[in-house]
Amino acid sequence: MAAAGNQRGRDRGLTVTLCRDPKRFAALQEEWDGLRRRCASATPFQSHAWLHSWWLSYGGNGRLRVVLARRDGRLIGAAPLMLVHRPMPLLVPIGGAISDFSDVLVDDEEATSAIRALERGLDRAARQAVIDLREVRPGAAAERLYERWTGARARLTDSTCMELPAEPIDDLVKRMQSSRAQRVRAKLRKIDALKIESHVVAGHEVPGAVGRLLRLHELQWRGRGVNVEHLRPRFAEHLVRAASRMLKDGEAAVTEFRLDGEVIAVSMTLQSGLLSGGYLYGADPGLREKKVDVTTMLLRQEAHLAAGSGRGVLSLLRGSEPYKNHWRPETVTNQRLLLARSGLEPLLRVRESQVTMRGRAAETVSTRFPAARDWRDRVNSWRADGTVRISSAPGIPASHRT
Repeated sequence: MAAAGNQRGRDRGLTVTLCRDPKRFAALQEEWDGLRRRCASATPFQSHAWLHSWWLSYGGNGRLRVVLARRDGRLIGAAPLMLVHRPMPLLVPIGGAISDFSDVLVDDEEATSAIRALERGLDRAARQAVIDLREVRPGAAAERLYERWTGARARLTDSTCMELPAEPIDDLVKRMQSSRAQRVRAKLRKIDALKIESHVVAGHEVPGAVGRLLRLHELQWRGRGVNVEHLRPRFAEHLVRAASRMLKDGEAAVTEFRLDGEVIAVSMTLQSGLLSGGYLYGADPGLREKKVDVTTMLLRQEAHLAAGSGRGVLSLLRGSEPYKNHWRPETVTNQRLLLARSGLEPLLRVRESQVTMRGRAAETVSTRFPAARDWRDRVNSWRADGTVRISSAPGIPASHRT
């Protein structure tokens, strides 16, 4: 009886609702971002600016499912999800494949109550669906939700990420082997000798800068298997909306690199209370002829922004490309968390098997059939040639189009 009374006391004033109305989701901006600031594990991809902009570009009618937990009217927990029907009924994170991390939000001071409330709300929201949380960073609030979940569950590995301490480039170079460090210093001297200047754009400059970023991104990947989504107008529209708001809130920076007054590269940095990381960049292919090491140039700027912000982590985000390992980063593996009601455990196991088999197939193709990767790149290039180019994307001035 005492335990039941304590439970009722902890739940006093606690309410859980399900938001399915996009207009209502849009109106949550102020209290959503307040909650995100009280959630230490949140990444930039949990900001309202990023999620709402993504919904405007990618959301589907009738699919929004955002679970909201409040204590006496104050938002203390949120799970931003949407319903999809293929390959089975699933609740998946808003943000999709273009987001490097997904998570739920909980007020750190109310974490236990918030997780308990979200569990209750998600149990109701996912009556006939499996909850499939991709790209959950270690230490995320969703881990606590997973540990508390009383129904069926499964934990799988997802993408590999690389992280460095948020230090200036000179300190990061010291982490490298001496011979490689000497080469990096020589590359930095080459960049300085060319007098390449970096310029962090102001808010009103974002649309034009994003347009140039995507144009250069397409040029640098032309014929090499570009991600076709990066060429679509909806992606451009999303980046302009999200970056404009996030820059105003101190959660993003867009940097242009100029040589003799001409923009030769543009990068976008996303930031949260925990980390800072370069999200996307575009660079003129002609820089290779000038022997400019673009990744070194970009990393110096990313390190400068991260160190200057006081954040602890410089994230290289998803991917374990060989060049990242030169800096001796810490390897961090994202998780994929599957949750469902106990009665839906057979469906969850089917989903678990699908994900596992797909991952094994992709690994087999990657390691044993390298020619298949070349073929995939060719297909992506052909698809890119047939894709509506960025030049038709609204919000990007004509002077900045391809």
